[in-house]
Amino acid sequence: MPTEVLDLQTLLDRLPRQARLFGLDLGTKTIGIAVSDVERRFAGPLETIRRVKYSQDVARLAELAKKHEVHALVIGLPLNMDGSEGPRVQATRAFVRNLTNFISLPVAYWDERLSTAAVTRSLIEQDASRAKRAEVVDRMAAAYILQGALDRMARMAQEKNPSSEDEGF
Repeated sequence: MPTEVLDLQTLLDRLPRQARLFGLDLGTKTIGIAVSDVERRFAGPLETIRRVKYSQDVARLAELAKKHEVHALVIGLPLNMDGSEGPRVQATRAFVRNLTNFISLPVAYWDERLSTAAVTRSLIEQDASRAKRAEVVDRMAAAYILQGALDRMARMAQEKNPSSEDEGF
């Protein structure tokens, strides 16, 4: 089954009631990975893959997705500040197109503008050393991306069924 790119609402409609998601922050040198809880309320940083070769990178991603019983991927889309698409967006879309050979999970994009900057600022406020920031920023950015998507999905579920406030989605 090929990798499908879905909008967030379609993804939400297709997911089982309890299903973990991965959030990905794709960089040129690393891939930050975050995972949600099964109720899709919280995103937590998981791992940073040092990029070596596409097939190896995606094989590690597939291994982690299987281990954590992930049902879909939310991938940060690095739009320009004006909302336009540049070379990094093209590279992200190419990465997803090539996923088909390795992973058959649905994918949704999430605007990741300023995610790394927000995470870095937060780490600086926590007085994290430069080395510590470098070590965790990618997976923290992935968690930031995934949490944004989870929060939006929760609002969409609430709008669709206002009486299910505390039941999860």
